[in-house]
Amino acid sequence: MSGVIQGATGPWEMVIGLEVHAQVSSASKLFSGAATAFGAAPNIQVSLVDAAMPGMLPVINKVCVEQAVRTGLGLKAKINLRSVFDRKNYFYPDLPQGYQISQYLQPVVGAGTLVLDMEDGTSREIGITRLHLEQDAGKSVHDMHPDRTYVDLNRSGVALMEIVSEPDLRSPEEAGAYLRKMRSILRYLGTCDGNMEEGSMRADVNVSVRRPGADYGTRCEIKNVNSVRFVQQAIEVEARRQVDVLEDGGEILQETRLFDSRKNETRSMRSKEEAHDYRYFPDPDLLPLEFEQAWVDEIAASLPELPDDRKARFIDELGLSPYDAGVLVAEKEVADYFETVAGGRDAKVAANWITGDLFGALNKAGLEIASAPVAAKDLGALIDLIADDTISGRIAKGVFDAMFKTGRPPGEIVEEKGLRQVTDSGAIEAIVDTVLEANQHKVEEYRGGKEKLLGFFVGQVMKQSQGKANPKIVNDLLKQKLGNPGA
Repeated sequence: MSGVIQGATGPWEMVIGLEVHAQVSSASKLFSGAATAFGAAPNIQVSLVDAAMPGMLPVINKVCVEQAVRTGLGLKAKINLRSVFDRKNYFYPDLPQGYQISQYLQPVVGAGTLVLDMEDGTSREIGITRLHLEQDAGKSVHDMHPDRTYVDLNRSGVALMEIVSEPDLRSPEEAGAYLRKMRSILRYLGTCDGNMEEGSMRADVNVSVRRPGADYGTRCEIKNVNSVRFVQQAIEVEARRQVDVLEDGGEILQETRLFDSRKNETRSMRSKEEAHDYRYFPDPDLLPLEFEQAWVDEIAASLPELPDDRKARFIDELGLSPYDAGVLVAEKEVADYFETVAGGRDAKVAANWITGDLFGALNKAGLEIASAPVAAKDLGALIDLIADDTISGRIAKGVFDAMFKTGRPPGEIVEEKGLRQVTDSGAIEAIVDTVLEANQHKVEEYRGGKEKLLGFFVGQVMKQSQGKANPKIVNDLLKQKLGNPGA
């Protein structure tokens, strides 16, 4: 997928902006003390405020504000010491107040930047317009009864951070990289768990097309897309639709659309509302949100090392390639695991075991790093066993498989199965002599110039030693006894 679509009348360029809705990691809602746990039975996490009972007034949750500021700092954005909550008026069955408390002209976080590291090694800076706090609506459930809709208000009032990008993205790949990077930063900060499958992070996707270098075209917004893959598919499908309409002489209407992943199409939902349609005005029940710069500085001082800084450290201090470092820092849990494995060891060797053997085994088992049967300290211990010649690299692969199946440390497996590497040169020499004696015709061929037969002899020695012979000693002894090929 590329950012340019070749139409019948020439090339078209995609212009993409994303509005990410990230659920704030908080035990209670934005304006009430009701719980926010995922998976609760319908309508049991609903306070009188959430249900919009008469006379109930919202009370701001300080933790949610702190999480928004923390996120803004992580995005290197401007923190506004004064912001205002507004009422955004619209009517829907799962919005009991008839309005949503949100922020509009005066958000808590202003302009920022997110840096994308693309697969081709290039970097792209994507502008962040703002981050504002708002309360979520409830959920309309349409599949529990053939002719009725049920309403679950458990999500009503849950705190959301809406993070709005500039229209700087130019391809589905960039949009996917943006969402993955955003999710990574949120998880590092601990401000949102980023679980798109649970709805705690989702995206509205704004798509338009234009001739390269021309003014922006009319955009359409695709609502509530809940996976990176679907976001990329929706962009590709919608951009192609718009090109087809324009090349047929039609015009693009500004509207809200939905993406049907089963049919791989977008469909119109309603004409796109403008800000004035929502009749924004400051919420009279909430004072402006004001705090001191010292409080912001205190939060800034508590920020963890973020992905870009960690990647730079892995490259500069540990000697990893930009690619390996990028893979390892993408998820905080993976980076933490790597640091434990690499502690005091060859970082490149640790990276290879994690990105190769461990990732392969996890993918095959359908597991995340947090559920890995092989503890980081045990993988480090396995690398130590190779480094001190207790086992060979080939034997280590089998030990790792056993560790993954059983969760046991490598030392126990090596001792139980008698896998210690043979480093006694005398014992290895006896096996070498036996192999050479049994293959005299191949010895003559080697000495006649067939140098590649060295691999055959190594294989035979390793087979007779059940893989335990030290490979370097085996190679040295064979070369010594066979002499120079062709001599």
